[in-house]
Amino acid sequence: MSDRKIVVVTDSSAHIPAEARGGISIPVIPLWLIWDGEQYRDGVDIDPSSFYRRLRQSKSLPTSSQPTPQEFVEFFQQAAVGADTIVAVMVSSRISATYTNATLARDMLPDLDIRVVDTLNASMGQGFVVLAAARAAAAGKAPEAVIAAAEEMKTRVQFLFAVDTLEYLHRGGRIGNARRLLGTALQIKPLLEWKDGIIQPLSQVRTKRKALRRMLEVAEQRLEGRRMEEAVLLDVDKPDEGDSVAEQVRDRFNPSSLYRSTVSPVVGTNAGPGSIGLVFYAEK
Repeated sequence: MSDRKIVVVTDSSAHIPAEARGGISIPVIPLWLIWDGEQYRDGVDIDPSSFYRRLRQSKSLPTSSQPTPQEFVEFFQQAAVGADTIVAVMVSSRISATYTNATLARDMLPDLDIRVVDTLNASMGQGFVVLAAARAAAAGKAPEAVIAAAEEMKTRVQFLFAVDTLEYLHRGGRIGNARRLLGTALQIKPLLEWKDGIIQPLSQVRTKRKALRRMLEVAEQRLEGRRMEEAVLLDVDKPDEGDSVAEQVRDRFNPSSLYRSTVSPVVGTNAGPGSIGLVFYAEK
């Protein structure tokens, strides 16, 4: 046990369901959504329901941006009140400058003990890494053990998702190695995954139903006979479809904990409506 007070913080890309947090406080710095010349703090000035409602009617698409180093400085100073160490668990550095700006802010605050972790993931792929760190901190672990818990979860978490179209990922510059599928994007419903900090293609199928079926097949392969520990089924403005796939996950894998969630507006901007994701990790 450590007598140091450690606070684990993250950015709004993670969008961790309250049920998964289990009462643990995790301060969140919002990313920015820019839409028709207006700026919105992700999850603060605009929530998922109002975001998707507007997106359905809008002729323009929003863009996103990371918090500035100065915003991180102010965020860290607030988080440090009553804490000895801050562990900042951030969205993948390969798709966002959020991690870089967090490290710049850390260097501007030499009197604070700030550790910054690059999850190489996003949404709940990032969220489970955040939770691993936060749970270790809540259990009284030392800073090094909290970091180790996050780093271990990075190697365990799996993030698979199917999209209706690659258009949103392409426009947002988040398409990663899936860009090679663009030439056939109108004819396929691709199955993708987060790997090595970017989006990678897994399968090309003709229908959304087949893509979701393939997603569950890949999940079973990745489990390698082990039980699914925690999982979250994500949907982007497709709650009925998300609920249906969640039931299939529950029936097929019987995870210890299964959460249902959407994604933050910033993540939804890049994934696009209709996306369905499964994030999970196996028992050791």
